[in-house]
Amino acid sequence: MDLNALRDKVKAFFDLSPFLIPQAEAETAIREGVSFRGMNSLILVVAIFIASLGLNTNSTAVIIGAMLISPLMGPIIGIGLAVGVHDFELMKRSFRNLMIAASISVLTSCFYFMISPVNESHSELLARTTPTIYDVFIGFFGGAAGILALGAKNKGNVIPGVAIATALMPPLCTAGYGLATLQPHYLFGALYLFFINSVFIAVATYAGIKLMGYRLKAFADPARARKVRRSVYIIAALTMLPAIFLTYTMFVQNNFEQNCSHFVAEQFNFPNTQVLNYKTDISKQGNTLTIALMGTPLPEDSLLSAMTDKLPRYHLAGTTLRIIQGSTIQNIDVEKTSGAMLSSMYALTQQTIERQQSVIDSLRTRMAMIAANDSVGATMAPELKVVFPKVRDIAVTTAVVCSVDSARLDTLNLALVRYSAPMTAAETVKFRKYLEARLARSPIRLVPL
Repeated sequence: MDLNALRDKVKAFFDLSPFLIPQAEAETAIREGVSFRGMNSLILVVAIFIASLGLNTNSTAVIIGAMLISPLMGPIIGIGLAVGVHDFELMKRSFRNLMIAASISVLTSCFYFMISPVNESHSELLARTTPTIYDVFIGFFGGAAGILALGAKNKGNVIPGVAIATALMPPLCTAGYGLATLQPHYLFGALYLFFINSVFIAVATYAGIKLMGYRLKAFADPARARKVRRSVYIIAALTMLPAIFLTYTMFVQNNFEQNCSHFVAEQFNFPNTQVLNYKTDISKQGNTLTIALMGTPLPEDSLLSAMTDKLPRYHLAGTTLRIIQGSTIQNIDVEKTSGAMLSSMYALTQQTIERQQSVIDSLRTRMAMIAANDSVGATMAPELKVVFPKVRDIAVTTAVVCSVDSARLDTLNLALVRYSAPMTAAETVKFRKYLEARLARSPIRLVPL
C-alpha cells in the first residue's frame, strides 16, 4: 500500500461530515443558548442556589446536580462560534450575556451565604480556589467535547458530561462565598478558575468550528478577524501563566510532603516512642518539618542532631527540623487539637497501656512461679518424710544457663537436696521421677548440698 492510499484511508476514517448536522441548525442551537432572558435567567438563579447549598453542605451530588441544569455554557460556546465564523455581533452579545450571568451568579451566591447560618469552608469550597494547569486542560477538552456534541447528529450523553467536567457553576458560588465573608483569596481564586474555564472552552469551541469546516459569515472584515484571533491567542496565553506557576508550586509542595513522609516513616522507628503527628510548612523563610513524638522521651539534642544530618538523603537539605516530645505533648490544648490528632493520641495511648499491661502480667506470672518454688518444700515435706525419709532439706528453683561458646540461653529446673544418708542410684532415679510428676516439670536435675 502506498503512502497516498494510506493517507486517504486515514482521512476517510476521521472524516466528520457524515456525522454532522447542517451548520445552520448547529448555529441556531448555539445562538439560542446565548440568551439569558426569561426562562434561562430563572434556571440560572435556581442552579446558583442549588450549587451554593451543595458547597455549604459539602455535598458533591448536589453540586453535580447544579452543574447539570446550569445554562452558563451557552454564552461561552457562543463566543467561540463568533470567533470561528467571524460574527462579531454574536461575540459582543455572548460576552455581554456571560458577564451578566456571572454577575447574577456571584451576587445570588453572595446573598445566600450572607443569610446562611453555616459559613464554614469545606473541601468543595477550598477546591475552587487554587486552579492549576490541569484546569486549563479540563476546560479545553471539555469545550472540545461540547462543540463536537452540538454539531453531531447523535449527541448521546456528552453535553451533561461536559457540564460536570468543566464545572462553571461552583467557582462562581465560591466567589460569592468569598465576597459574603470578605475573604479575597476565595473571591479571586474562584474567579480565576471561572475565567480559565471560560477562556479555554471558547478556545476549544473555536478549534472545533475550524475542524468541522464551518463557513465564515459573509461580509466579514478580514483585518478585524485577524485582530480578534490575535487577541484570543494572547488572552489564552496570559491566562495559562498563573496556572503554570500554581501547578509548579503544587508540584514542589507535594514533592516536599512526600519526602517528609518517607523520612518520618523510615527514620522515626523507636521501640517505646511513636510518631503522634507531623506537620510540613513551606514559606519564603524556609521549609519546616515539625514532628510530635509520644512515649518514652528521647535525648533531644542528640536526636535532633542525628536526624538533621539524615535530611539530605531524602532531598530535604536546608529544612528546619523541630521535634516535640515529653511535657510539650502532655500539655497540649485539647480544644485546639484536631480530631485526627486526638484519635492518634488515643490509639497510641491504648497501645502503650496494652504493652505495659503485658509486662505487668509477665511479671506477675514470674512472681507467682517464684512464690510457688519458695513454698514447694513445705508443701511436700509430709510426703517426703514417708516416701523418701533420707531427704532432710529441699529447695526447688529455676535457673537460666548461658553457653559460653554459643551464648545460647537455656532454662534448668533444679532441686537442691540435703540428705541424712546417701541414696542408692535406683532411689535417686525414683526420687527424680517423683519430683517431675509432683511438680509437673521435666526434666529436673538433682543437686546435692
